[in-house]
Amino acid sequence: MELLRGSHDDRALRTAALLRRSHPADKELQLAGLLQDIGQMLRPGDGARHAVLAAEAVRPLLGERVARLVRLHAPAGAAGGADGPDGDADAVATLHQAREAAAACGPDAGVLEDWRPLLELVAAGNTTDPLGRPRGSV
Repeated sequence: MELLRGSHDDRALRTAALLRRSHPADKELQLAGLLQDIGQMLRPGDGARHAVLAAEAVRPLLGERVARLVRLHAPAGAAGGADGPDGDADAVATLHQAREAAAACGPDAGVLEDWRPLLELVAAGNTTDPLGRPRGSV
């Protein structure tokens, strides 16, 4: 949450809000919209790898699908952006569309704190430890 508070651009909030309205059941997609730019905050100026950095940062807490969507949101050819496996090509396209729409309009996106319960819910459902192993495994 602290990292997200450091952003001065509310485009990620608007993207997530649009995804919440258009895909209310896909919580992971909504979080990918919210978190897609954290790589730029983790390592400013490393634009070519920001999607990969963001994915690596969210994977231990929020799981593989959120990380994959965050990584794949990059334009094709940049930092591994491409259609994803496991039927996520549609989700990636939806993420791109919501991001573009968020830039063009200014819907009331609420505040960052509104997203804490969803972040906690998805994190609680993630069944891997920070090393990528199933929790409880040796």
